[in-house]
Amino acid sequence: MKRHLLYLVYCLTVIVYCSSCNDWLDVQPRSQVDDSELFSTEGGYKEALAGVYSSMVTSSTYTKELTYGFIGILGQEWDYYYSSQYDDAAAYDYDAASPTNAIRGIWSANYSSIANVNNLLAHIDDDGGLFSRDNHDVIKGETLALRAFLHFDLLRCFGVSFAVNPDQLSIPYSTDLTYKVFPQLTVAEVTESVLQDLQAAEALLRTSDPIVTGREITESVDNGYLLHRQLHLNYYAVRALEARVYLWKGDYRSALDAATEVIESERFPWATVENLQAGYDRVLASEHLFALNDLTIKSGVADAYFSDDSQNSFAVTRDRLLDYFDNATQDYRYTFLFKSGTATHANNRYLMKYDDPSSTEDYYRNKLPLIRIAEAYLIKSETEYRLGDADAARATLNTLRVARNLPVLTELPDDFNEELIHEYRREFLGEGQLFFLYKRLNRQIILYSGVDAVAEKVYTFPLPLTETEAAQREPNK
Repeated sequence: MKRHLLYLVYCLTVIVYCSSCNDWLDVQPRSQVDDSELFSTEGGYKEALAGVYSSMVTSSTYTKELTYGFIGILGQEWDYYYSSQYDDAAAYDYDAASPTNAIRGIWSANYSSIANVNNLLAHIDDDGGLFSRDNHDVIKGETLALRAFLHFDLLRCFGVSFAVNPDQLSIPYSTDLTYKVFPQLTVAEVTESVLQDLQAAEALLRTSDPIVTGREITESVDNGYLLHRQLHLNYYAVRALEARVYLWKGDYRSALDAATEVIESERFPWATVENLQAGYDRVLASEHLFALNDLTIKSGVADAYFSDDSQNSFAVTRDRLLDYFDNATQDYRYTFLFKSGTATHANNRYLMKYDDPSSTEDYYRNKLPLIRIAEAYLIKSETEYRLGDADAARATLNTLRVARNLPVLTELPDDFNEELIHEYRREFLGEGQLFFLYKRLNRQIILYSGVDAVAEKVYTFPLPLTETEAAQREPNK
């Protein structure tokens, strides 16, 4: 942690401040920017925040390892992967070289982004007169939410499940750009810190975010800065993230309230069969609450990892995919989001979420989802079930099923957790959520693994050696 802070004090990835709204999404590096220059204008704060989002577009975390790569392998999502680098991960051998490198990369990348977040937050209240309209509250709200988002994913990786032991030491929660080593906190303490940042972000964004207030934003207004709210941690994305964290904590009532507010906003409609069939909306863009803008997603993800022309591809076999979908081939996700391999790979099925859409509209392109409306429905259904309202839980789950062209359930399955796992696997394949669901539920067996995940403690990554040696951290599991 100390090393990352020393290295990143002035190395902030930012964007070139241009006139088009899309330029806020096309991030370019500009290193060694002095704080006094960067934070002397409103534009500098916008650049700094864009730099944090840009830092998340990295294969160490959200454009590979924390979505379909390392974390997908741990969730046993893929039947087939070419690269032998994941063999040890598939066996949960975290001490082997490749998993060690992946784990270190996740820790390093997220804490590096957190350092930049803290640098921005250390300055943003110095001169409120710099900001026009609601931009101070929007920028600060998003930045606080990003700090919570990044820490929570680190907690999901390096902390034991809250349900297992909330008092187990886990990770530090970094709130300042400093040389000091932050103390290692318990799972409960980190969870509370995450929620405090999210609640502060929620309060700021509730009265300033155009996605809530309805204020019309065009390219001519503030260079279009507040356009494309789904590519930022907007108010509803914050509420959905709160629902995710409350569910982790076991606070079902708060999780239900947050998820319900997101759903009832009606801001995130289901992807239509017309757009799916035409290939316009492979990534379900209309359903994104929060996504990253990845300009290399076609070549860097779709072509590199989901094509039978690649030597590094992830795939499922036809039989396993049918098993995932319970042979319901009418499911839109089965029908429109997978392609068949050719020649010797003809039995493979490759995910198409990250393929280039046939639409030329920016809205459908270059998007890598991190929070989608389907999760809000699944959280709502689960919390209704756990609070004793099985009929409401079934009705909520049926809303998702109908949107995916599945028949309604007349009653819930006897094993509700098993049904959750099936639906998360179908819905979030390649998005990094399945392993964390197994972890939250503390399931003994991860399907297709043959390993006792609880006994082997596979749900908690070991802390990097730099932390256990230099920072003298205590065991985290």
